[in-house]
Amino acid sequence: MARRIVLSSDRDEPSGSTKDLTIDYAEDLNEQQYAAATTGEGPLLIVAGAGTGKTRTLIYRLAYLVETGTRPQQIVLLTFTRRAANDMTARASTLLDGRCEKVRGGTFHAFCLEVLRRHAEAIEFPRNFTVLDAADAADVLSVLRARGDYGDGEERFPQKNTLYSMFSSATNRDETLGETLTKRYPQFTTLHAELKSLCNEYRQYKKEHGLMDFDDLLERTLELFEENDDVRHQVASRCRHVLVDEYQDTNALQARLVRRFASVHGNVTVVGDDAQSIYKFRGADFRNIFRFPDRFDDTEILKLERNYRSTQPILDLANHVIEQADRSYDKTLFTEKTEGELPALVPAADGDMEARFVAEMVLRLREQDVPLSDVAVLFRSSHNAYDLEVELNQRNIPFVKYGGMKLNEAAHIKDVLAHLKVVENPQDAASWNRALQLIHGIGPKTARSLIEWTTETAEDPLTLGDDAPFSDRYAARLKQLFSTLRHVRKEDTSVNEQVEAILDYYQPLFENKYADDHPKRAPDLEHLAGLAANYETRQRFLSSLTLDPIELTALDQEASEDDEPPLVLSTIHSAKGLEFHTVFLLRALDGTIPSRHALREDGGV
Repeated sequence: MARRIVLSSDRDEPSGSTKDLTIDYAEDLNEQQYAAATTGEGPLLIVAGAGTGKTRTLIYRLAYLVETGTRPQQIVLLTFTRRAANDMTARASTLLDGRCEKVRGGTFHAFCLEVLRRHAEAIEFPRNFTVLDAADAADVLSVLRARGDYGDGEERFPQKNTLYSMFSSATNRDETLGETLTKRYPQFTTLHAELKSLCNEYRQYKKEHGLMDFDDLLERTLELFEENDDVRHQVASRCRHVLVDEYQDTNALQARLVRRFASVHGNVTVVGDDAQSIYKFRGADFRNIFRFPDRFDDTEILKLERNYRSTQPILDLANHVIEQADRSYDKTLFTEKTEGELPALVPAADGDMEARFVAEMVLRLREQDVPLSDVAVLFRSSHNAYDLEVELNQRNIPFVKYGGMKLNEAAHIKDVLAHLKVVENPQDAASWNRALQLIHGIGPKTARSLIEWTTETAEDPLTLGDDAPFSDRYAARLKQLFSTLRHVRKEDTSVNEQVEAILDYYQPLFENKYADDHPKRAPDLEHLAGLAANYETRQRFLSSLTLDPIELTALDQEASEDDEPPLVLSTIHSAKGLEFHTVFLLRALDGTIPSRHALREDGGV
């Protein structure tokens, strides 16, 4: 397809009238933002530099589409977090007295989950399939690895987390397993045949037990569309306008999905910046933003270049760095804040010296009336901040750290969720395995035998009664488990009541398993029960926790008794889009930012 920039004046206007609009778009937006927000039909690429108001522009575009005649239910807003989508639709609704509340906003995975819940049977999956998070998927691979005697040879065989990353990388990049091994795991290329066999076994296992991992949500939706054109047309017909945020961070599958979603109406708006791609480790391909005009004929390309966050000296440095890129959209960031200092490069002999410097500067800023919460310390990986954490604790400087463990990644939370998952999907062997092994006397082999017996004996394992042939060692506790699960499944039991019932059963198991620190973990369980009260169905509760989990750090902050809001420590990824008075960047060294691995890869920085 020909790449062509289309002038706004050449475009068809939206179907509704632009007269007597509620919002004065020209007054509220700058010239570039106004052009992007009020463009008519067709494909639109908005190249938005850092701090140029791209979120505000998307919000006003949502409002404009609704004001000019598009039904909110026919607008799909795809973002990388549910919170971002909810925030945008809420702010657009505020502009239009609630008229944008029914915009279909969410992540790619959540939108695909919605499609698959309706049409899973068309690809031979049950509608109540379980969504595996990365840790659960790795556990399944561990079981299959052991069961199939993989790794019994003379060569080192990958562990479960490496296996999951390997298979996920191939899927998200739309590569063969062999291509992924050659590019990213050359040490395992000689095991290609065994790894391919395990990958196929993993895929079949998920199908047999009604399981999908994150990657399946994308891949299976594409499979659904390719095998059933009626379903694709039905879904795409309801996508009058598709809007995608952070398009530079999409992967190969997501880029293909955007094309399918827009295949009927052809109205797709993507916003991104080739200079801000930060999710390559998840399979993101910043080249998607360059390929967009080739994939959508007659694409209009608009730029946002006026920065509202930084001073001109900082932007001059950023512009100079961006100019070094082999390929980029021509843009120059500017601001009306012409005064200011260049970023300071401070050499440090080691991590201890770096930590002392940052701590001293933070205290100095505090004495200058800059609140701790207005200061951020950023780093690429969580371990880069360990020295600083020690220093801050020694100086009694309160801090909060983002980019760490999520609520649903904590072992005690996974224990509780496993019980909910087997109620939702009794064929979920991975969750059965976790729930059963909490009982004293049941190990991996016994759990495997019990799972095989229950699933083969009864079509619905939860119907097993007191006459089941359980060993005396664990019979009482096992019967209590089945009784609890049957109670949880009752239709008149709320999600909150279901979680509370499981917690009552789980409490003695919890105190035994986490004897050393169960009081510290207990508040997380209370919070989980509180979260459950916000959901009408168990399925939505489980899906929400899996697809958009809460950071444990956020829960710690809710219970914090510090006398002032804390200093912010965050990975670069978790801080994207946030603003602070002062920012420190740790370990600004070659080989750390970016990593050596990123520099070695094809298409790396």
